[in-house]
Amino acid sequence: MTDPIADLIIRIKNAQNSQQKELIVPFSNFKMAILEVIKKYDLLSDVEIKTGKKFKSISIKFGSTPISHIKIISKPGRKYYVKADQIPRPLRGLGLVILSTPAGVISGNEARKRKIGGELICEAW
Repeated sequence: MTDPIADLIIRIKNAQNSQQKELIVPFSNFKMAILEVIKKYDLLSDVEIKTGKKFKSISIKFGSTPISHIKIISKPGRKYYVKADQIPRPLRGLGLVILSTPAGVISGNEARKRKIGGELICEAW
C-alpha cells in the first residue's frame, strides 16, 4: 500500500456505504490525528486505540448521522499546499477541511484562526 491515508478514507467511505456501525483500521499517529479532528466535528461517534498481540489498531464507531461526503485531496503524486487565506470552505463553511500544518493536524477553521497554512489532506461533510 502506497498511501495509508487514502486507504483510511476509502475504508470510511465503504463502511458508510455498507451501513456498518464500526470499522477497524491499522494504527498510525497520523491517522489517529485525522480521526480525532473528524470526531471533534461530530462526524464520528467514537475513536479508540485497540492493542492486539502484535499490532495496534483503531476502532472507529459511526454516529447516527452518516458522513455523506469524504474526499482525499492530497495524493502521493500530487501534494496540495495552501496558505492561510487560500484554505477552501466546502459547503460555504459548513463542511470540514483537514490540514497538516507545522502546528499538527487541524481543521481548516482552526488554521484560518491561527493564520497558518499547510497541506490539504481531505474534506468531509
